[in-house]
Amino acid sequence: MGMAMMAIGVMFAPVSDSLSKILTEWLHPVEVGAGRFILQTAILFAVMTLRGMPLGHKGQLPRLALAGLLVSITLVGIIGAVSVMPIATAIAIFFVEPLILTVMAAVILKEPTGWRRYVAVFVGLIGALIVIRPSWETFGPVSILPLIAAFSFSGYLINMRWLGRSLPGLSIQGWSSGFAAIFLGLAFVIGKPLGLLPSTIETMPLWGWSLFGLLAIVAVGTFLFISEAFLRAPAGILAPFQYLEIIGATVLGFVLFGDFPDAMTWLGTAIILGSGLYVFYRERKQSRADAAAKPVTK
Repeated sequence: MGMAMMAIGVMFAPVSDSLSKILTEWLHPVEVGAGRFILQTAILFAVMTLRGMPLGHKGQLPRLALAGLLVSITLVGIIGAVSVMPIATAIAIFFVEPLILTVMAAVILKEPTGWRRYVAVFVGLIGALIVIRPSWETFGPVSILPLIAAFSFSGYLINMRWLGRSLPGLSIQGWSSGFAAIFLGLAFVIGKPLGLLPSTIETMPLWGWSLFGLLAIVAVGTFLFISEAFLRAPAGILAPFQYLEIIGATVLGFVLFGDFPDAMTWLGTAIILGSGLYVFYRERKQSRADAAAKPVTK
């Protein structure tokens, strides 16, 4: 059940990217992100209330604000990328995130990381460069937005590990979404009058506004499916399932926008995925070794 829920969650993730890409026909990525987070916050706090969960933050507002800032950078980076790039290409570059997280966890959290995983990280970054290089020639600096999003999301996950010691995941998501809505809302209020957020919001049809609601529902549903999956199965088993997102991104990108990755993108993607899977394998092997080394208590 855990694996099935994880697969459903990650296969739904590209739907959010596709909806965001459609909305960027009229809106700036900051506007899309702000709208999504406003509705997402309302839905998450409603779910928490229905579940009878406390809405308190246990004095963690600074870390929750940091989480909101990081996740807002992540989302705007991804939306900005998919607005001009094929979704599958942007997601492929973003998938260096588990590799970046491995290094961040070693540096910030002092988690033990062997040389094999560092080599895998280096190889994965080469794969990202293979994907970025032809994309740079076509799309320019936009090609590094998924990479920026990957760094930001890795920092978000590191922060989540600290927050998870005192807050449930749903509370963290609710508060971080709220702060992200505030940050992006401020960016809109400041940037729009200055002409920094060009958009044609006035021309967006009524049906386009309904996409915001669908976008928020899909995003929350994706999170709930993945969260429930981690309650039912070990992380080491579920982690590789996130790469199913590439399949969903490729199918939706082709069906909705006529985009299909070229040979170099597939080569770079294969290198990134192979490196990531190797890192997961090493982490799982290390976890088993650590568990076996613990003394048995009665």
